[in-house]
Amino acid sequence: MPPCPQQSQQTSVRSSPDPDTIMATLLIFFVFMNLDVLLRMGHCTETRDQILSITPKTQEHVDILRNISTQYETALWQPVSPQYIKEETQVHLFVPANSSETVKDLLQRHAVTHEVLLANANELIEMQTRNDSTDPRSGSTFYERYHSLEDIYYWINRTAHDNPNRVKIILVGSSYEKRPLYALKLSFNNRTNKKAMWIDCGIHAREWVSPAFCLWFVHYSLSFYNINQDITHILDNMDVYVLPVLNPDGYKYTWTSNRMWRKNRSISKTTSCIGVDLNRNFDANWCTEGASHDPCTEIYCGTFPESEPESQAVANFLRSHKDTVQLYLTIHSYSQMLLFPYSCTLEEAENHRDLLEMAQEAAQKIRRYYRNIYRYGAGAKTIYFAPGGSDDWAYNLGIKYSFTFELQDRGRYGFLLPPSHISGACNEALLAVKTIALKVIQKTQAPTSPSPTF
Repeated sequence: MPPCPQQSQQTSVRSSPDPDTIMATLLIFFVFMNLDVLLRMGHCTETRDQILSITPKTQEHVDILRNISTQYETALWQPVSPQYIKEETQVHLFVPANSSETVKDLLQRHAVTHEVLLANANELIEMQTRNDSTDPRSGSTFYERYHSLEDIYYWINRTAHDNPNRVKIILVGSSYEKRPLYALKLSFNNRTNKKAMWIDCGIHAREWVSPAFCLWFVHYSLSFYNINQDITHILDNMDVYVLPVLNPDGYKYTWTSNRMWRKNRSISKTTSCIGVDLNRNFDANWCTEGASHDPCTEIYCGTFPESEPESQAVANFLRSHKDTVQLYLTIHSYSQMLLFPYSCTLEEAENHRDLLEMAQEAAQKIRRYYRNIYRYGAGAKTIYFAPGGSDDWAYNLGIKYSFTFELQDRGRYGFLLPPSHISGACNEALLAVKTIALKVIQKTQAPTSPSPTF
């Protein structure tokens, strides 16, 4: 019988592993296990959209920024138009990833310093559109998230269905793309000759915290009537019309195609540029300084006053209710300001002192309760000319208490205000609404319930 192979001797002789081989193997293993993360990190570094803060120091810097904001694929956040860029005034510029290198090279070449306000705009946008529930009955967190146009339409119907004695849906009109403009009428009693206030939100598509406030206000009114003294007094003395999305086409577009879109989506007959700034389309010194006849600008005023179905629908409704609507409020973002007429001229409104007093008191209360600072004053003197605005038009119609609220923040996140900030922004705006509405009732009406003490 042949001898067996000496396996034991062969298998027992093993060379000790080489340390370099072990390290190489571990490195390969680490890279393999984290390949997805590493790829995403590299991808983000190359493709992140950013928001830059730039303060031009010279006229040359101003010219460079005006050139960048018009000739390159960017979106000017603040100010709204290149013509308002000036020395020593902060500019907020949204720079898409594909323009980032070119824009930063230009700034560096001309010694224009900049600060990156947001390095991860893509992630913020993704976070804003993430939604766990579309059902308003899912709890208070529903109102601390942003909602698509379809979700808001569902919410409108649900709210009216759940509160048939207090909420009525009104079809104010339709948009350029034939989407309905739904307003909710909140009415808590049938008193004759009852006055009203109007609140519209979302006239500028990218200002998402604005529609969020309209939803917040309706929910608060329904939840705290007969619990909170101020809102009870207001709703006892006033009906409230709330239009959650004045610009549904634009708002829809910000969810599907371009988060930075501002205007409506009407098509021009003379150019390929799309959209009209609805807050330059009302008949208040229409298309004078502060607006543009150029359809490719963000402040394009349209072909004539109320050329757009959205602005015309709101104007027609207010014209037919001008004898009852005493307070007009339009909600915007961002910059934290409480503005009143006029924005289309430097002339003072007839009741300037009353409007100033109301805005000042609201700003003081916000500062006292929420430690946040809001500027206030007449629009043209506080920021810049904005002719064709809905607030000036409503004031000239005869609604002598007319205000524009610019909600949070002051530029840290701008139009990309995270959902976690919605409650703070809405509570501040709510306090301002209650403060001003109570003052309007005090000045214009014989109240039906005891007035809260200020």
